[in-house]
Amino acid sequence: MFDFRWVLTMALRDFRKNFSRLLLFVASMIVGIAALVGIHSFGENLKKDIENQSKELVGADLVLNNNKPLGKQPTDSLALAQSNEINFASMVAFPATGESRLTQVRLLEGDFPFYGTLETMPVEAERTFRQGGRKALVEKLLMAQFNATVGDSIKVGELTFVIEGELQKVPGQTGITATVAPAVYIPMEYGEATGLIQYGSRLRYQRYYLFEEGYDVEALTQMYEEVWEEDRVDADTVEDRRRQTGRSFQNLSNFLSLVAFIALLLGSVGVASAVNVFVKEKLASVAVLRCLGVSSATAMWIYLVQIMLMGLFGSVMGALIGSGLQVLLPTVFADFLPVDVSMSISWTSIGFGLVTGMLVSVLFALLPLLKIRRVSPMATLRPEASETGFGKDPLRWLVILGIFAFVFGFSFLLLKDWKAALGFTGFVVVAFLALFAVALGMMWAIRRFLPISLRYTVRQSLANLYRPNNQTVSLIATIGLGTAMISTLFFVQNQLLDEARFADKEDQPNMLLFDIQNHQVEEVAGRLVARDLPILQRVPIVTMGLESINGLTKKGNDTLPDEDRRARSLYNREFRVTYRDTLINSERLTKGQLRPFENPGDTVFVSLDESYAMRTGIKLGDRLVFNVQGRPLQTYVGSFREVKFNQVSTNFLVLFPEKVLENAPKFHVLITKTKNDRQSADVQAEIVRAFPNISVVNLGAIVETLEEILGKISFVIQFMAFFSILTGILVLISSLIISKYQRMRESILLRTLGASSGTVSAINTLEYFFLGSLASLSGILLSFLATFLLSKYVFQLPFRAAFTEAFVLYAVITFLVVLLGWLNGSKIIQKPPMEILRGNG
Repeated sequence: MFDFRWVLTMALRDFRKNFSRLLLFVASMIVGIAALVGIHSFGENLKKDIENQSKELVGADLVLNNNKPLGKQPTDSLALAQSNEINFASMVAFPATGESRLTQVRLLEGDFPFYGTLETMPVEAERTFRQGGRKALVEKLLMAQFNATVGDSIKVGELTFVIEGELQKVPGQTGITATVAPAVYIPMEYGEATGLIQYGSRLRYQRYYLFEEGYDVEALTQMYEEVWEEDRVDADTVEDRRRQTGRSFQNLSNFLSLVAFIALLLGSVGVASAVNVFVKEKLASVAVLRCLGVSSATAMWIYLVQIMLMGLFGSVMGALIGSGLQVLLPTVFADFLPVDVSMSISWTSIGFGLVTGMLVSVLFALLPLLKIRRVSPMATLRPEASETGFGKDPLRWLVILGIFAFVFGFSFLLLKDWKAALGFTGFVVVAFLALFAVALGMMWAIRRFLPISLRYTVRQSLANLYRPNNQTVSLIATIGLGTAMISTLFFVQNQLLDEARFADKEDQPNMLLFDIQNHQVEEVAGRLVARDLPILQRVPIVTMGLESINGLTKKGNDTLPDEDRRARSLYNREFRVTYRDTLINSERLTKGQLRPFENPGDTVFVSLDESYAMRTGIKLGDRLVFNVQGRPLQTYVGSFREVKFNQVSTNFLVLFPEKVLENAPKFHVLITKTKNDRQSADVQAEIVRAFPNISVVNLGAIVETLEEILGKISFVIQFMAFFSILTGILVLISSLIISKYQRMRESILLRTLGASSGTVSAINTLEYFFLGSLASLSGILLSFLATFLLSKYVFQLPFRAAFTEAFVLYAVITFLVVLLGWLNGSKIIQKPPMEILRGNG
């Protein structure tokens, strides 16, 4: 009969004796639990703060926006107050230095924001800016870049404004947004005088509304939804922004939770490995208990209770550390957060961490613990009688299925998509299997082919990789996967940056000039030629909208069932197209052919980007009717092109033939290549002075911005990957300490046989060198595969192996493993064998 009290007594008695060693089993698991609880708590607090600060995200109760003047709207008479804004990309210049940059110019009229404030330095700058006059509020990033101070001048178009204040924060704006497009606010009354509001300028008109408390804005938007859709007016409410922002950051929180879960899984592998060593050492004790009449199930429960106690202890410790960790996360994610995040204890997250920790520790510990069921009393005389092959125990296979089910269930809980959850589970399984296969294959190869001719220290250190109680598999799995995560991050980041560094490529242009009006094209081109700069491309651009597809208008599309309905964005999109009868270097014809327009009355055939056509369901031969400045233009899809949008060129989704749009209103883009940064700055300054409406993009500056953004993103990913690396290090340390006594016996035997302490030290150092090399190289090779797949199928870039970075990672990780191994065994090696045997060591 099962006596739980006796089992608990025996477990606690053995637990007190083995507490310090059992603590090592869960040390690596604590990191994963801490990361999981910290991120989950952060996500809960962020969700709550998005709910509480949703009005500050928008700055108003309702926002209408369009690419043409909004005019009188039915909501104007219903609001308590309204504010208007026109925003567009344009060059601004700092007269003190003559330098200029592309920014987001915002013409403001009224008291926006109605919720929250434009945070400025000095604080009173927002108030004085609204009092009128030629004053500007300039984003702090822009001020810092050009060493500008409050009171300096800034030129926007034809007018010069005094910098009234430095913008610290705008409602709903993140640090990344400010990096990409720093804002400059000026009063709307000076908009026309700047000379920037003219045809070809890509303007966005916005109107902000404030309604009385409790007003049903959602019902109001539904009432006028059809009218606004007809006029292509986009309505954004507080609830819309709350849902959008909440969904985005929920996805981020779920992704980060999966990263933390990987760290937890790594630690769990360490738990399984450590418990495996612990069980092997306890098999003799179990055999004695069996001789005394204790059943195998009862004996297994004695040790399972100990593991459950340590799992609970580790989960509690991880939950406590994770609750404190959430204090750091707002700082880590500061550039990505649109709201101020408050800190509070999330009991839901703590409970989630405790349950997850207990499940993981028990599931992974059961694999080695189930061996105890097969120990017979005969094992007291014949230890080999307790050995049972893995494949002969169906319960252990059942536990493995349970582990897979747990991983799938956990990922499904976060992702809410069974396909994505299955993909994540598959990734985890494939990664672990690949690393296990490397470890087992290397152990088999060393055992089978180890040359006798090798020097003794080298031969013995290699043989240690497959000795009894070795940690080769678990260390390669944990350190290898952690290395793979870090390596993949570095390699992909370098791939993106290398592709973006157009300015460093001799055959690539590095300067774009756009928003050029018809009467300015020749003069601008002449100035470039006068500076001995090539005109690589001169491209006319016409804006238009899509009226119908095969006779199906936007209204008709809205009446279709969901499965037949096309995306609304197809009809709402403002297409910018060009016309030519040839392809350029960044294009390749995949289907159909480019058909020129010969005579009036001929059918107009357009060419579409193939990937865009696939996403929107457009096929060859479809009839597309475009609205070109109020005039319908019927066309047919004549071909598809593969467009490489990552190349510096004027790439378009829709390409018209020549002789169709020549008389349509348009603006132009010129592309050139300067010799160096100094010449780029001079050309940019000259063009902006002479033509304030023209925007000049220096691709070298874009690369710097991209590097800054990728640096911020990579810091976040590195912060999360740090948990996996730390877990791997803890698994390494715990594995070394657990096997310390096994090594002690080996060292005593070697020293007794006459080996010097230097020889033993060399064997241990070489063993850890081989172990670290195997782990880091396995992870790096796995990351090369991941980088290749991401480059080819996600980013569509040519794969380039980063061998220099890979070597640095290999050297650092291998050195770390060798150092930790040496520190662990140095004291044992230096002491005389008799001192250790007497128990004084």
